[in-house]
Amino acid sequence: MLKYFLLWFPMIVLAVINGTARDLWYKNYTGELAARQISTITLLLLFAVYIWFLIKKYPPTTSEQAITIGTLWLILTLVFEFGMGYMSGKTWPQMLEDYNIVKGRLWVLIPIWVAFAPYLFFRILKE
Repeated sequence: MLKYFLLWFPMIVLAVINGTARDLWYKNYTGELAARQISTITLLLLFAVYIWFLIKKYPPTTSEQAITIGTLWLILTLVFEFGMGYMSGKTWPQMLEDYNIVKGRLWVLIPIWVAFAPYLFFRILKE
């Protein structure tokens, strides 16, 4: 599991690059909400390619291990996200705002995808 723990860290790099592209490239043209929606979809796709590659190159041995990897990545993602938010002075309502689907915020799809993708790709690549 140490290998999968370490392989989570490049996802931070992908997320930072994705957020930087949003803020420097298209946010001024689309507005904040649309830019965040586009950014979420883009990051889902980036993570899909990255996780597919990882599961193909370093396949889990069982479905249970794939689920454990997804759970580990979910926990790491949430701890990182809320930890960084807390350290930057954000309040809980501010941090949870991106999870409000009713208001058009799609960010909740990221932790769901990070948790589910290892199992999904394990199953697809196993067949």
